[in-house]
Amino acid sequence: MQNELQVGTNQQVKSRIAVSKNRRKWRKALTISLFVAPAFIIYAIYVIYPIFATFNYSLFEWNGLQAEKTFIGLANYIELFKDQVFWTALQNNFLVVFISVFVQIPLGLVMALMLFAPIRGIKFFSTVYFMPFLMSTVAIGLLWVFMFDPINGTMNQLLRIFGVQKWQVAWLSEESTAMWSVLLVIVWQFAPFYMILFKAGIVGIPEELYEAAQIDGANKWKQFTHITLPLLMPTIVSSSILAIVGSLKTFDLFYIMTGGGPNNTTELMGTYMFKQAFQIFDMGYASTIAFMMFLIAFVVVAIIQVMETQRRKKGGFV
Repeated sequence: MQNELQVGTNQQVKSRIAVSKNRRKWRKALTISLFVAPAFIIYAIYVIYPIFATFNYSLFEWNGLQAEKTFIGLANYIELFKDQVFWTALQNNFLVVFISVFVQIPLGLVMALMLFAPIRGIKFFSTVYFMPFLMSTVAIGLLWVFMFDPINGTMNQLLRIFGVQKWQVAWLSEESTAMWSVLLVIVWQFAPFYMILFKAGIVGIPEELYEAAQIDGANKWKQFTHITLPLLMPTIVSSSILAIVGSLKTFDLFYIMTGGGPNNTTELMGTYMFKQAFQIFDMGYASTIAFMMFLIAFVVVAIIQVMETQRRKKGGFV
């Protein structure tokens, strides 16, 4: 009889403990939800909802001014895939992606490494390097438009100083030079941003690793390839994602400097979308371009994340 009472008592105690644990879990989950809810609501209103709204608008023929909309299904997407200007814009966007990943990021890494070099006045250079990123994009665009001026611009003046008298290049008006001129400005403006990211990553690397490598006789290059570069891999991946997404949705600098010209040579998806929306007033088609921009960026970033996950599983760099 006593054994039965003890068993019953133990079961009651266990059930009470289980109920208490469940209550704690629910309270913890509720507390977390309450803290997360404001940020999630803002994110849903300003990010998630516009994505679905953009896709919804892309299914209509609509000028954006009148309330009346005509449902046309996927007709805008069919027209988009036949649009040669869109394919030119997409190609230009991927060129910007290529330059951002394989020029901006390596340049930012080199600049970050230079900040740790034993050079006098390195703080001054650090400030000078970062100044382009602090400037307004509009100001940068106008500044370089004047610098690329074919008559009195700085670039042509430099060519004359170096003895190239015959060159009178219209940098932003010729199809052969317009795209590369804007890409030069993009690299100049955004390389300092990646410099700061890499500088923060290098500061986080334990100094003991370099001391141990020096004791083992490793030179600076081996220290970089076996310590610095592997430990910066997460920063490189994050920088690549930022560069890719930023390049696919870039707009302002190209619109200010060339407006997509000449002859659509520097047209991007962003500038083409803007023209369709606010010059031609075809909001349905502009929404189609906008949703394709999101879809392409989402797919590319997803592929990078999957590749990064596979790399970590295989025991790659940290």
